Amino acid sequence: MTHLHLDCFSGISGDMVLGALVDAGLPLRDLTRGLAALPVTGYRLRATAVLRGALHATKVDVVIHQAARAPLSLRQIRRMISGSRLPASVKDRAGQEFQSLAEAEGLAHGAGADDVTFHEVGVLDSFVDVVGGLLGCHLLGVQSVTASPINVGAGTIRSSHGILPVPGPAVAALAKGVPVYSAGPARELTTPTGLALVRILTRDFAPLPPMRVTSVGYGAGTADPEGWPNVLRVFLGEVTPVGVHEQDTVTQIETNLDDMNPQAYDTVMDRLLAAGALDVTLAPVTMKRSRPGVVLTALAAPEKAEEVATVILRETTALGVRIQDLRRRLLPRRIETVQLGGETVRVKVADLGKGEKKAAPEYQDCRRVAEQTGRPVREIMESVMEVFRAQGGPVRRSRRAR
Repeated sequence: MTHLHLDCFSGISGDMVLGALVDAGLPLRDLTRGLAALPVTGYRLRATAVLRGALHATKVDVVIHQAARAPLSLRQIRRMISGSRLPASVKDRAGQEFQSLAEAEGLAHGAGADDVTFHEVGVLDSFVDVVGGLLGCHLLGVQSVTASPINVGAGTIRSSHGILPVPGPAVAALAKGVPVYSAGPARELTTPTGLALVRILTRDFAPLPPMRVTSVGYGAGTADPEGWPNVLRVFLGEVTPVGVHEQDTVTQIETNLDDMNPQAYDTVMDRLLAAGALDVTLAPVTMKRSRPGVVLTALAAPEKAEEVATVILRETTALGVRIQDLRRRLLPRRIETVQLGGETVRVKVADLGKGEKKAAPEYQDCRRVAEQTGRPVREIMESVMEVFRAQGGPVRRSRRAR
């Protein structure tokens, strides 16, 4: 399966996407021929080798050779797309992208999507950038796309609406649900067209996944800030099989503590778990001035991270927390049950692939039975596994993913 990864360390824009795809191997003539399916004339594509910082890249420009550069309305764009001879999937995605752009512009400026007149994204060159990026992925046979978190830039920008902070209102509206950050020179690095494009192409924002890379492309932005490589980097290749493993993202929230009464840790951990933490750990460390301390670490689903962080700041002496997203690789698992002395005990079963499995009894269930019977928890866990194996379950034991 052909996979495309977008490395947006310097943001993303429509022309950067075109340049990166061409740099990665998309023939410019094929892109030009494909865009001829649009009912649009008065332009040509030009690819130029440029240097951005220390990186060699391709800059693709839409060169207009007719004077008319009037903005396009959403209705006009819809008609142009529906009346084109583009592949159906490209038509559908292009329609979705311009709808998203119109809604974002409308939210930013207090207008309905159908009443939006595009200034920054509606002119012919940006229209070709947007459709060309989608068409380029189609021509390269891209079947799946991932993207890194997106650098939106910093400072302010000048637009037809006046001076605006970075990110501008449209980019800020499109950034909902997307991992973004601010770094680099004081200028806009991500445009509405670029962010709308990446939202249409992918919902999976993560580091470079396991893949067999066949080509790497660098697409240059128009700006060339001193000492900053203003390019979009793309990796094109085949997804590397990872067996039966599943993947997800968790957020790690942690802090160092050296001035807290250890008796409070039990309550803190209970409240973190109640707030949605998947796991909580305490690790001893030696801190500054050789003081003994602990690292309090909590793992949570990204949507629970803020609540978990709030508990740490409220319930401990910490003045701050460190937060980062981590990728996990998980084995598919299911829950089975066994009967032990009339009590139901759950057993977690993980699939290793190729018919192999491993299992572990649910500790809380075993603890409950141990308290009821007066037997050691260790014996209950062993008995559960004996019953499970007698029912045809796997022999291997496991620990849960952290």
